[in-house]
Amino acid sequence: MFIHLSSPDLSADPRLDDYTKLKDVRLRSLLEPERGLYMAESSNVIKRAIEAGHRPRSFLMAQRWLPDLTAEIVSSTGAEDGGDVPIFLADEEVLEQLTGFHLHRGALAAMHRPELPSVSDLLAHARGGSPARRIVILEDLVDHTNVGAAFRSAAALGLDAVLVTPSCADPLYRRSVRVSMGTVFQVPWTRLDRWPDVDALHAEGFTVAALALSDDSVSLDDFVYSPAVTAPDSRLAMIMGTEGDGLSRRTISQADVVVKIPMSGGVDSLNVAAASAVVFWATRIP
Repeated sequence: MFIHLSSPDLSADPRLDDYTKLKDVRLRSLLEPERGLYMAESSNVIKRAIEAGHRPRSFLMAQRWLPDLTAEIVSSTGAEDGGDVPIFLADEEVLEQLTGFHLHRGALAAMHRPELPSVSDLLAHARGGSPARRIVILEDLVDHTNVGAAFRSAAALGLDAVLVTPSCADPLYRRSVRVSMGTVFQVPWTRLDRWPDVDALHAEGFTVAALALSDDSVSLDDFVYSPAVTAPDSRLAMIMGTEGDGLSRRTISQADVVVKIPMSGGVDSLNVAAASAVVFWATRIP
């Protein structure tokens, strides 16, 4: 159903609650999983979410973006007007007052948050229905931008799956989704119940590589020629650490190998998003 908004009257419809205080990261990080929703921002991201089979709770957009999303509205709701799914339409000024920020490309959708698979199911089917061979674990990243960038690199460079630790930032938070360009919907992922749990990865036949600086680190240049990467039946799990402190000592101590990216120019490390792209490319499967 189309609902035209002439003013940002937040008391007009409780369904607009999904779109208020979007800039409050702490509040949204708690409310969105609790409500079973996430926000998809921009027409391209909304399209990718719907193509992935995710269901909309409602849409919020400027009138001029409606034609661009009509096909997705029909495919996800069965009707051009959304049927029972509200489609809120308003001028850009009203949208900005309602959400607290300027909408990127003028469209938002509140989406039902999909149920995440178990780790065992994910690893068994992530590679197009076959067992995953190359995965990454994101340990305790706090920056949603870095999470989204890591997912984009994972999609572009052919990783089979992403695991995030219990304290890692939400891959379905609005900024993560936008930075990933919607690839969080295309790369299989799930959240670990506990961490470190390297034994579970070993039981699945994975070699666990921690990306970190330590006295016994192996250069990525050498690691890519090891059986952990080159063997036809190899299964590799790479762990990338938090932005400030890197990987925990406990995680490093449980890894099979510690790998570092060779550096020059007096630089000792890269941002985790940049490092993930380098490592994913170097360890790609032909």
